[in-house]
Amino acid sequence: MSTKFDSDVLVVGAGPVGLTLATDLAQRGVTVLMAEIREFAQPPNVKCNHVSARSMEHFRRLGIAPTLRAAGLPEDYPNDVVFRTSMTGMELTRIPIPGRSTRYTETQGPDTGWDTPEPPHRINQIYLEPLLLKHAVSHKGVSLRNRTQVTDIVQDEEGVNVSLLNLDTQESQTVRVRYVAGCDGGSSFVRKKIGAKLEGTEMIQRVQSTYIHAPDLIHLLPGKPAWCYYSVNTRRCGTVFAIDGKDNWLVHNHLHPTEPEFDSVDRDQSIRNILGVDADFKYDVITKEDWVGRRLLANQFRDRRVFLAGDAAHLWVPYAGYGMNAGIADATNLAWLLDAAIKGWAAPSILDAYEAERFPITEQVSHFVMNHAQKMIKARRAVPHNIEAMDAEGEAARKATGDEAYELNVQQFCCEGLNFGYYYEGSPIIAHEEEAAPAYSMGSFTPSTLPGCRTPHFWLDDGTSLYDLLGKGYSLLRMDDTVDVQGFLDQAKAQNVPMTFVDLVKQTQIPEAYKHKLILCRTDQHVVWRGNSLPDAAEDLMALLKGQATAMA
Repeated sequence: MSTKFDSDVLVVGAGPVGLTLATDLAQRGVTVLMAEIREFAQPPNVKCNHVSARSMEHFRRLGIAPTLRAAGLPEDYPNDVVFRTSMTGMELTRIPIPGRSTRYTETQGPDTGWDTPEPPHRINQIYLEPLLLKHAVSHKGVSLRNRTQVTDIVQDEEGVNVSLLNLDTQESQTVRVRYVAGCDGGSSFVRKKIGAKLEGTEMIQRVQSTYIHAPDLIHLLPGKPAWCYYSVNTRRCGTVFAIDGKDNWLVHNHLHPTEPEFDSVDRDQSIRNILGVDADFKYDVITKEDWVGRRLLANQFRDRRVFLAGDAAHLWVPYAGYGMNAGIADATNLAWLLDAAIKGWAAPSILDAYEAERFPITEQVSHFVMNHAQKMIKARRAVPHNIEAMDAEGEAARKATGDEAYELNVQQFCCEGLNFGYYYEGSPIIAHEEEAAPAYSMGSFTPSTLPGCRTPHFWLDDGTSLYDLLGKGYSLLRMDDTVDVQGFLDQAKAQNVPMTFVDLVKQTQIPEAYKHKLILCRTDQHVVWRGNSLPDAAEDLMALLKGQATAMA
């Protein structure tokens, strides 16, 4: 077979996950060819409304966090989540979330004070994706082919031959690449081609979703505006997201189990019940965005040189905003592993870590969000009949419903645990210990330097983020200068293993989680190894880093 390659990696799909992967690879010097069936800059669906803190940490590393942070809702628009009897009705409870203007400085509320350089960002995909696209194609190593469909994938020991079809001219072409990444969504051709199957729960809930233009709506809203409105009444429960903070809104009508089809209920009347407006209120439907909530995972994320990421690998109800964000975590995990294999400083077996790390985490997250979805479905069935009654009993019902709604939902909208608590337990490139990783929930976690966990973030004395000092491969953090690390650094250099040395001995604000003198972490900020001195057989540790060892005590 030919060893001449048209590109190092073919990324199928130019949505947020594919664009993140392409950018990450290109910044490492890996060439990327992207195949996307849509036209260039064709607006995406109004689906994702939230970029997690973990994703923003990666976007900071990729140099686009400030650009993303400057887009979306107006900078002074509150990002609160509010529960009301209808969008324009009586308020039951409110989860305060800072808007863009105070996102870095606000200290009050459940969504603040996180140990991260990049808090979450509320921005719809229609604003996010064009910025990711512009950033990705600005790299000379990225070549994007729009209106291009992948029609066949044939692997051999050295590479992959991929058949491409130009949808406008109907011309076919075969390109040869080293690896393929399927970021082509829930109906993924790549997933089907490698024989992977989605398994899990086919249907949790149907949502009749409508993107509307309603410029008069904001003037009907009582009190402080919000990013997300939950409508809780006995007629129709639903959720509304502010898209531009002015005219456009996304309305989710949560169908009951007894309403099996999207057209089971009157769309217009449901929207009016959720908004709390009468028949005279005028709005225009921009698009219908109906979707089915599922919990499905591919039974494999890889076949030799072909990988799956994002919705191609997993689909679930988008509670906690962890649909797209899980895909971005896939992309940033896969990027550095592909780079290591392509550059040759690691063994090809380092790629085994991708499925070993990402599959268990996505399965775990899928259960988190499914369980939350089921609790929300139960809550919608249990709305008190007198929730809108203007008497003492009605007031008591509203308070009880509001309290329950806050406790149930603060963890999904302020999900520090899902952002920072997950860890890679079965990875073949992490020096695992007998100590168990701290448990985490959707809303909370305990920072830890246990190998597999996210390296706890902190600000250096001069105001620099620790993460800004980490390299593109591995980084060795030292807290005590009595430990000699030069020999290990020299060994890494001799074996072409990218190793950045970060000396922290003079820092005065190191968190309590750092109980060891040395921490070895990697470019995606997960801890690989820790100790008070380097191992006697440092070559074993080096072999682990290169994907040449399966375990290390």
